[in-house]
Amino acid sequence: MNATVKEVRNDCVEIAWEPAEEAEKYHVYWADKDISTMKYQLVGDTKECSFVLKKATHVPHYLKVAAVKNETEYEMSNLVETPLKAVFHEQLEKLNRGLIAVKTDKGVYVGWRMFIDEVRGYSDTGLTGADYAVYRGEKKIAVVTDSTNYLDTDGTLQDTYSVAPIIDGKEEERCKKVFVWKNNYIDIPMNKPADGRSPKGEMYPEGQPYTYSANDMSIGDVDGDGELEYIVKWDPSNAHDVSHRGYTGNCYIDCYRLDGTLLWRVDMGPNIRSGAHYTQFMVYDFDGDGKAEMCVKTAPGTKVTRFAADSTVAEEYITLPERDVKNGVTNQDNYVCTAADYKEHLVEMFMGWSSHPEVVSGRWPATLEECFGIPVKYHYPLSREDAKELVSYFIYEFAPSRSDKNHLEAFEGFIYDGPEYLTMFGGDGKELETIDFPVPRGDDGLMWGDYAMRRIEPCNRVDRFLSGVAYLDGEHPSVIICRGYYTRSTVTAYDFKDGHFTKRFMADSGHVPMNNPFNDNAHEKEGLDPVYGKFAGQGDHSLSVADVDGDGCQEIIYGAAVIDHDGSLLYSSYDHLPDGRLAKLGHGDAMHVARINPDLPGYQIFNVFEGAKAAPYGFALRDALTGKVFFGEYAEEDLGRCMIGDVVPGVRGLQVWVKDTFDCNGNKLDVKRLGTNANIHWASDMTTQIIDGVDYMERKKQTGIINDNTHGIMLDPQGTLTNNGTKGNPCLVADIFGDYRDEIILRLEDSSAVRIYTNTDLSAHKLFTLLHDIQYRVGVAWQNNCYNQPCYTKFYLASDMEWKYVLPALASTVTTR
Repeated sequence: MNATVKEVRNDCVEIAWEPAEEAEKYHVYWADKDISTMKYQLVGDTKECSFVLKKATHVPHYLKVAAVKNETEYEMSNLVETPLKAVFHEQLEKLNRGLIAVKTDKGVYVGWRMFIDEVRGYSDTGLTGADYAVYRGEKKIAVVTDSTNYLDTDGTLQDTYSVAPIIDGKEEERCKKVFVWKNNYIDIPMNKPADGRSPKGEMYPEGQPYTYSANDMSIGDVDGDGELEYIVKWDPSNAHDVSHRGYTGNCYIDCYRLDGTLLWRVDMGPNIRSGAHYTQFMVYDFDGDGKAEMCVKTAPGTKVTRFAADSTVAEEYITLPERDVKNGVTNQDNYVCTAADYKEHLVEMFMGWSSHPEVVSGRWPATLEECFGIPVKYHYPLSREDAKELVSYFIYEFAPSRSDKNHLEAFEGFIYDGPEYLTMFGGDGKELETIDFPVPRGDDGLMWGDYAMRRIEPCNRVDRFLSGVAYLDGEHPSVIICRGYYTRSTVTAYDFKDGHFTKRFMADSGHVPMNNPFNDNAHEKEGLDPVYGKFAGQGDHSLSVADVDGDGCQEIIYGAAVIDHDGSLLYSSYDHLPDGRLAKLGHGDAMHVARINPDLPGYQIFNVFEGAKAAPYGFALRDALTGKVFFGEYAEEDLGRCMIGDVVPGVRGLQVWVKDTFDCNGNKLDVKRLGTNANIHWASDMTTQIIDGVDYMERKKQTGIINDNTHGIMLDPQGTLTNNGTKGNPCLVADIFGDYRDEIILRLEDSSAVRIYTNTDLSAHKLFTLLHDIQYRVGVAWQNNCYNQPCYTKFYLASDMEWKYVLPALASTVTTR
């Protein structure tokens, strides 16, 4: 049964085959790699002798056809490799060589970037293409062909180094000379914001003093010179989770050069609360001008201060929309509530109960007494005095009866009113455009389910934000702005060109219907939108981005749901509980999207889910294309976080773990469980290491130790700290400079500087900078979301990786280009 390629188009390929004798139908199988261990995926079931694979042809595909009779396969065709045709011109950063030189006890370690356009092929140990001439001063001391690092055993601290690529035998221009680092790290001095004191309130009658520490970071070339700048978020010591009461100091975002020069500072202002869930800042070259911008949620009072090279300082507030200015909004407004403000807010909410759309529609009870389960006493609409009485009952009797953690009498420091914006800042710090935030809060969380659970938490679910960057057209970056993931879930995509936002799409589940907004479980229900309703309540504390369907365009993995590149809902995952009921997989604290099983086509997703008895799984490994669960376990408790990586020598694929460690096929491994805070590609053998945060080796300080079960402790930083309490996050993990391996950025204990550590062990592998892998690069951008998660490459990155498929087009033997 001979199969051949019939037609190749950019977005699909058609194959045809000779009919098999007595065949009733045919099964078509697909894979994205031609390796002996590959488990081909069934993609077609047809009676025809042809099949169209709807995947982009920028990479080769591998297809074979089985003849079927009586539901039994009895004859298999030859393997068909599809030709290359489509071309995606991915927008990549034009970086410099990223050269570093570090003094070690053996000499001077020198590492540099390989650019993706310097790759020509592959070998057994890495990629091939450009070679590199290494210079000490003006003397060429080596030509390196098999890696992008070198050890100069004669090097000293007084030397300088440069590197020149050798392409097709011709040596090209050398990069800028660099000096030698004394240690395996470099410190970037910080300009720490001044201490402050919160307003007097119920929780702190005299106010609460607070200080600042460097928190999440991102990177981007803000001036187009090929060198990265460093964007730092400052959190006050009184920053809060969205479920915690209290005032917070202002949040700041700074932009620094490597030498510590402060270029600009954005003061988010009083109307953006400080905490891990409020401010995600996406740093990327959104408009394609070669300079990175920053997109962030703002509000009246947000301002930027720019520090020029001539020492002049310019301070500007964001531009308020003309409509808001006409309505009296100013940049001096303060919408942060006191406890008295909140009580008055409840009075007005209760007075308007009869006219609330959900009450008018009949979905909610006509009276608040019915909501609270007490006899009806008052006439509606409520008078102010009656509303005050009901508010008093609600705060001091009803709320404490639901949970002893409900202290609404001291509800202060939150923002449930006032405008919300989205601002794009240029690489120079200038405001480029401010628009309305795509999904307004609507209320204080009543419609979002914030009053419905036993823990009454106004301003919680409504103020859960995520952001990301995705190449939705396969070539250009778009910014992704999200609100909500416990109940109503929304994902909005924008392009930014010529100084303006343009909306690509909005996916909105709609609010989740409740019978009683003061006593219901909105987490388990679907939203009201007829198209997107199923993706309500499926999001995590982070998101991921990958081309899960092979069309060359990236999708948004929103926990247990996936939004396609065009804004349609690709799927939302449900499965059966032990009692047979169908339930959504639901919210979880951690998620990893990567090529976890190299013997399966495409990507896999490893999640934990916190629904406990209400969720089909406590953890699961799923197919990223369909959501199909490969393996997982039901759990009656929230399992916390999870992690993946190549951490067990000799075991095929990446391993995954929560409480126990499994291989990529679900087999439990008898190994010591590693931490789940963060991972890093630190070692020179392509394996994965773990960054431990919480009391590692019974220490009280979380310093950011890098270790695994094979190498032991590989980095034991001193005088540093991780962030976000038990989360133990570094400021950033990314391939910042040198070869392909990750660097780790940690804050010093006093936040006087952030410290970038690099690995000086020689690597025998040759790989382009991971910043030129767009899946990894957008992951660096979205890493600062809420519960920071690691970023992963398009390709399988591990000690047993197939170098042939790092860039799949290199594996192609046929083309129509």
